[in-house]
Amino acid sequence: MADTIASTVDGAARENAEAYLRMFRQMVKIRTFEDNANELYLTAKMPGLTHMYSGQEAVAVGICEALERTDKITSTHRGHGHCVAKGAEFKAMFCELLGKAEGYCRGKGGSMHIADQDNGNLGANAIVGGSAGIATGAALAAKRLKTGAVSVCFFGDGALGQGLLYECMNMAALWSLPVIYACENNLYGEYTKVEEMAAGALTARAKAFGIETHEVDGQDVLAVNRLAASLVGRARQGEGPFFVVLNTYRYHGHHVGDINRDYYRSKAEEAEWRRDRDPITNFGKWLTAQGIASADELDTITRTIGEEAKAAVDYALAAPYPGAEEVTMHVYVAA
Repeated sequence: MADTIASTVDGAARENAEAYLRMFRQMVKIRTFEDNANELYLTAKMPGLTHMYSGQEAVAVGICEALERTDKITSTHRGHGHCVAKGAEFKAMFCELLGKAEGYCRGKGGSMHIADQDNGNLGANAIVGGSAGIATGAALAAKRLKTGAVSVCFFGDGALGQGLLYECMNMAALWSLPVIYACENNLYGEYTKVEEMAAGALTARAKAFGIETHEVDGQDVLAVNRLAASLVGRARQGEGPFFVVLNTYRYHGHHVGDINRDYYRSKAEEAEWRRDRDPITNFGKWLTAQGIASADELDTITRTIGEEAKAAVDYALAAPYPGAEEVTMHVYVAA
């Protein structure tokens, strides 16, 4: 993988060193956040379940690096990575996971509904494919208001079985909306292989609406970023929508409780992806090969982020819960 990346980047690598190191940091931040979230679950300090994004970091970072703060994203039940990549901070995220008042949603969203409006993250969604309408609506608003903003709708391969997604893509195509539908194909919808649940080519579904489609190696952050930068720029000029399949892999189970996975995928398969296709390890090798950073410098980055995460976890564990008077705050019902 490292050789593949190196062969596709020219001598301008050092000129972009700051951006490349930022992408490395962001991927490490996601992996570190997930490791800590998993530990909070295993030690019974976090209520409920969470869904690990480990292994898919290059997707979120490669795309969000191409976005402006004012651009919008929508996320999934596996949404921590998107949240971090769009600019969220550890303290507020851990507070949210632990149900604390200083969380992004004052502790009411938790893992599967975390949002960060200030950075353009319109929220994770526990309903598979449920955020397609939100992302498409945000794109419609951007077009009508002429803000120049672009929306990215992240969803997993399992969402390809949801009719809402196709209704939204149909409208986006009819109205030429500035939205990118980013399908993270991690090869499994919960416990089922994608080829056993989705007939035909995944890109063919968007092509049926006349939407331009692309497919990219979701473990290669530079390939993802190059494609994203091109499509985001074109979407701003009114050429959207676009549909992208990003081939990737989740290292953990469907959720943190999915531990014994041999009945639907092998340990050998998981080990192979971790060994040969890890997006952070391979990008780190490329950075050192290009002379952008030494192995020691990358280790320092990783260690520093680990220390920041530990401090944020300790802070969140000690933070107060919201008061009882907040039980009806931010809750809306139709009259």
